[in-house]
Amino acid sequence: MPSMIGINGKMTRTFNPQSYGKLLAKYQPKTITTEEENEQAIKLAQNLEHRPNRTPEEKMLLELLVTLIEKFEETNYPIPQGKPNSMLMHLMDARDTTPEALANVIGSSEIVREIINGTRSMSETEAEKLAEFFHVDASLFVYK
Repeated sequence: MPSMIGINGKMTRTFNPQSYGKLLAKYQPKTITTEEENEQAIKLAQNLEHRPNRTPEEKMLLELLVTLIEKFEETNYPIPQGKPNSMLMHLMDARDTTPEALANVIGSSEIVREIINGTRSMSETEAEKLAEFFHVDASLFVYK
């Protein structure tokens, strides 16, 4: 088991490829394709996460498992992107903002009404002005 003296004078474990290989052989992580495999990977990741004094090899296995779990969940449980007008209405509601206040930002109450109603898309300039006003990223107002 390799180790070395760290800068602070304490013993620090370094990565051991043989030990990591044994962990990989024991758990055989692979691309997750089913709910059952995902649940097993989550249990193992939680076990590693809560293990005191994780070895560098266990930390690397944990990172691999988290990557595999995230990939499976992003594919199978995508977070829906809100429509720009619903994002705008949410921000207006959360910050108690009136359409009139936004008319001052964009320059027209009619345009604000059309955007809120979803009958008109926001221009890039309007999205940037609203993003600056609400202190959010302009991508919230871009429909993907």
